[in-house]
Amino acid sequence: MTDAGSSGSRSFAVDTTFVLFFLAMDFGQSFAGFALDSVLSALTLGVLLITPYFLPSDEPKPAITGWIAGRAVIALFAALSGVAFKQTLGIVLPETFRFLPMTLLIVTAMISCYIQFYTLTRFRWAK
Repeated sequence: MTDAGSSGSRSFAVDTTFVLFFLAMDFGQSFAGFALDSVLSALTLGVLLITPYFLPSDEPKPAITGWIAGRAVIALFAALSGVAFKQTLGIVLPETFRFLPMTLLIVTAMISCYIQFYTLTRFRWAK
């Protein structure tokens, strides 16, 4: 066996994991009870938690239950990091840093979108 096959399965949906992390961090920072914006953010987070599993990929897909559980742990950690980040604003960090999670979310989403479009449209040899 070669190492290329095992390293390929580890890189499955890494770009969307960064998007999930920053989205969950922004969700944790801006959570305000069960307001409409919090419910919509939670729905978006849930969709981003599950749907990248179904993106087309050349690598073999891991079991869905373990994959979702791993991403749920990442999302929970990021949401708790967002709550902690909100507590440090104005005390440890300047107030202008409150836009940092959303800024990083936008940048990682653009990169992830580019990677997904490249994966869908790249040139493949006919067999």
